Amino acid sequence: MATALVIGGSGQIGRAVVPALLDDGWDVRVLARHDADVGGARLVRGDREDRDALDEALAGGVDVLVDVVAYDDRQATALTERADRIGSAVVISTAGVYVDDAGDGFESDEFGSFPVPLTEDQPTVGPGRDSYATGKVALEQAWAASPVPTTVLRPGAIHGPGCVQPREWTFVKRVLDGRDVRVLAYDGLSRFHTTSTAVLGELVRLSARQPGDRVLNAADPQALTVAEIAAAVDAVMGVTSRLVTVPGGPVDGVGLTPWSVPRPLVLDMRRAQDELGYVAPGGYADTVGACVEWLVEAAAARDWREAFPGFVRMEAMGDFFAYGAEDAFLARTS
Repeated sequence: MATALVIGGSGQIGRAVVPALLDDGWDVRVLARHDADVGGARLVRGDREDRDALDEALAGGVDVLVDVVAYDDRQATALTERADRIGSAVVISTAGVYVDDAGDGFESDEFGSFPVPLTEDQPTVGPGRDSYATGKVALEQAWAASPVPTTVLRPGAIHGPGCVQPREWTFVKRVLDGRDVRVLAYDGLSRFHTTSTAVLGELVRLSARQPGDRVLNAADPQALTVAEIAAAVDAVMGVTSRLVTVPGGPVDGVGLTPWSVPRPLVLDMRRAQDELGYVAPGGYADTVGACVEWLVEAAAARDWREAFPGFVRMEAMGDFFAYGAEDAFLARTS
């Protein structure tokens, strides 16, 4: 039986990747720092920075290594130094690496003006360790320079159970708080392509079966507008909200969401279809239910700021729940 090692297999992406590999007949090991339920996989306790833990996880060699949590080239080095024990690799990067012809992207003062749809041939930021995007490019390049056949996956806005940075909480919390209106900037037309963890699970499964050196976008079949995302989340929760749109960007939090971008990011999925025979496991409306249900359960068990620390960090963008400013805006425009 072929062997797979998943680093980060107990987290959000791992929850989809591990069962996808198990169902496909792989003998799966999961390297994780803490005890975790990994289904029928074998749990190897340890930190990826611990050389002994890596040696244990790679004992006897693995046919495929799947790394869903690496940030830059430093996380690749310890693994590529053990390339003789790795048949192939699948590494999760991000669509945040892309820039437009002017060099603008996700981390620049001006959000990029990307072609629609955006292919894997689009330029990226340079490699580095000073930001999320530059670190991911350094990670990609470290694996590309290794002798290990490596598939790099570039997802958009990830959604699925187990997320510590769940963008969908923006709308789920509003339902729980009894808010029956969705105020959305950019006329509610922002398109920031979403990626279900089910999509990533399927792409990892296919990539593991067909090793090769490639870079692939990883996204849901359609890039919904933020208004369509709001409606899909509402539908899962059994409510219908009133939609109010703002023509420009968010002001004092009014209209702000994690998908609020002035220009679209739409990822082209044709390369995955052509190279892997990829067929999407469902659209956003088909897959977001599992995420929403998990969010409701997690928020009921403890304070949401403890449950979703990554979402708290996202509040550097602004207050996603600026209800006072929102009510004042609605009063002025009603």
